[in-house]
Amino acid sequence: MSEPSGPAPTIPYWHMYTDKAGTSRFVHCAMGGLDFKALTSAPQWQHRTVTSTFTVAFVVLPVGWFGDWHESPKPQWVIPLSGAWYVETMDGQRVEFGPGGIHFGEDQNTVARDGRKGHLSGVIGDAPCVQMIVQYEQAPAVDSPCRMD
Repeated sequence: MSEPSGPAPTIPYWHMYTDKAGTSRFVHCAMGGLDFKALTSAPQWQHRTVTSTFTVAFVVLPVGWFGDWHESPKPQWVIPLSGAWYVETMDGQRVEFGPGGIHFGEDQNTVARDGRKGHLSGVIGDAPCVQMIVQYEQAPAVDSPCRMD
């Protein structure tokens, strides 16, 4: 298969990051830099991150689950596989994620303000939210929105 015509695709995601003042925020990003090459067989668009240390977890948030204010334990990709949930940052922005919605949680090193530190989150609807989480052992970046592009 020859390379498709037109520009390379991008992959939309939300980045939850900590700004210089220590406030968690969301920004909508588009991961670019995809290469068209074979991974195992026919060529396909791909963006690869190579790291020597990471953890993959599958979690099920039960109906009614609520996580009060907390920081992400490590920089991590969170991808809902089924169900839905929301995440609210310290600046008051709330983003809802359903199956395939992607966010990179990197709200470490926030500064507590008005009882808020990091983010809060919870399940939406009457079904559990099944998620795949990929946590990195790297140090979080500060004030670097869309750094995974």
